[in-house]
Amino acid sequence: MIEQYIEALIFASDTSIRLAEIMSCLQAVLGEDISEDVVKSYVQKIEARYQANESAIELVKIADGYQFLTKKNVSIAVQQLNLQRSKKKLSQASLETLSIIAYRQPITKLEIEQIRGVNCDYTIQKLLDKDLISISGKAEGPGRPILYSQSQFFLDYFGINSVSDLPQLKDIEEK
Repeated sequence: MIEQYIEALIFASDTSIRLAEIMSCLQAVLGEDISEDVVKSYVQKIEARYQANESAIELVKIADGYQFLTKKNVSIAVQQLNLQRSKKKLSQASLETLSIIAYRQPITKLEIEQIRGVNCDYTIQKLLDKDLISISGKAEGPGRPILYSQSQFFLDYFGINSVSDLPQLKDIEEK
């Protein structure tokens, strides 16, 4: 039954779910503490089960948590569906701003605007609304400007574990 609870929690989570969150939910449901090792063993069983069968879904570790994702060999169909349904596309300005924040974080709005050469108020607000970036503090300079960093959702959105998984700037070629 515990394995089914864990599988349901991972399935119901719209972002990756951490072991601590799973353990907290299980404790609330079962009324007893479940060790991290026990939860990890059930997660490994679930992962093995999805790898062994012909399912289009796999259990993946992302951003220190677990999430069900479509297997790469069938993901093109889901990408097409998302493309057709997408109303939250990122504009070129949003992608540029998001890239600057991801590679230079924490960074102030003024620093972003100096790199891009244009006002970024609207773009930053849209990225905050979409939860792709977050406010990570205030700089020590005059006026104590707000610092922006990538959010946890950013990692989920792009399917990476950390910012270090992003391509290095030297690896990106101009087309």
